Amino acid sequence: MSAACSPKFSKNCRPEGESSVSHLVTGIGQLVTNDPSVGDGSALGLLDDAAVVIEDDRIAWVGSAASAPPSDSAQDLGGRAVVPGFVDSHSHLVFAGDRSGEFAARMTGEPYTGGGIATTMAATRAASDDQLRQHVGTLLAEMRSQGTTTVEIKSGYGLDVEQESRALRIAAEFTSEVTYLGAHVVPPLFRDRRHEYVELVAGEMLEACAPHARWADVFCEPASAHAFDGDETRTVLRACAEAGLLPRVHGNQLAEGPGAQIAVELDAASVDHCTYLTDADVAALGAAGRLVDSENPVTGTVATLLPGVEFSTRSPYPDARRLLDAGAVVALATDCNPGTCFSSSMPLIIALAVREMKLSPAQALLAATLGGALALRRADVGRIRVGARADLTVLEAPSYLHLAYRPGVPLARAL
Repeated sequence: MSAACSPKFSKNCRPEGESSVSHLVTGIGQLVTNDPSVGDGSALGLLDDAAVVIEDDRIAWVGSAASAPPSDSAQDLGGRAVVPGFVDSHSHLVFAGDRSGEFAARMTGEPYTGGGIATTMAATRAASDDQLRQHVGTLLAEMRSQGTTTVEIKSGYGLDVEQESRALRIAAEFTSEVTYLGAHVVPPLFRDRRHEYVELVAGEMLEACAPHARWADVFCEPASAHAFDGDETRTVLRACAEAGLLPRVHGNQLAEGPGAQIAVELDAASVDHCTYLTDADVAALGAAGRLVDSENPVTGTVATLLPGVEFSTRSPYPDARRLLDAGAVVALATDCNPGTCFSSSMPLIIALAVREMKLSPAQALLAATLGGALALRRADVGRIRVGARADLTVLEAPSYLHLAYRPGVPLARAL
């Protein structure tokens, strides 16, 4: 709810000194709480004919509409379903330019290699702060209109000290979940002296960027000449950890590689893509998933899957059921970016996960809400229960099943 009165996602926006007021949301036909201790006892914690009371942008009460306490104001949703706000834990929103031509080429058979990032880099460097800020705001409005209430934003299209710090500063105007991705690709200027670029990312660039970020990420893809190998990934992430940033990893998108194993080794909050995994990778992520505590998510690595990328690149989809069967915690995110998935729609991602990755509708919704929260090591979002943020998403439908049942229909909106 808070983003309706603030440019930031998941921020309290009640004016200082204003007294607390309560707001009743009632007439909820089906409420998904993601709390197994309530409702039907399932992982989704389903409640029918439900109501929620909100105070100071927090959930103050959850239960049957017939038992709802008196409140200062109320709204009746007329039998609509309500789910936790979607948590998009992987996006690249600070950019300029257009790569629709690259998309068209891929649709006729050209493979994706990561090289197109240089095109976005040039356009982003040429854009003004206000142009970038306006573009981020537009994309976030799109996300919110489709039910997303928490968003992570990465840098990675500036690729020098000034531009990367600028991107992070702008991202931090909109969200607290900001990720330093100076190690997105090796820019053309350093292509023949990549060791110097690694030193820059782990040194001067990091020093300028760390004050604006919570996370650090590396595109670990030894199969790509543009990305970073295992040793380079460790060098960057260890330097970032010393600077106080928490690790994340882009890994195993283009081919099998060390990304997933490095993520587990360094206790990264998440490894994202996971398209090509060995049995050892799956086992490691399964063991790491068993360390994730949803009540206190400070350890363990989540496998974040980005099926919009496979849709947009005609690549194989990750084997989500294989990960779940091994015990891994799975999240879903858009990877909204100009090159490989220019979509801001978490409902589309849920539908793809059900249709193409064989998740059940319940598993996909959990991954898009609670899974994303765990990938950001957040206990205050991804669920609807007392004390959590009042991030509610309303569906123009009687049940969460319609998210996958009616793909492409604008059913979801943040309350």
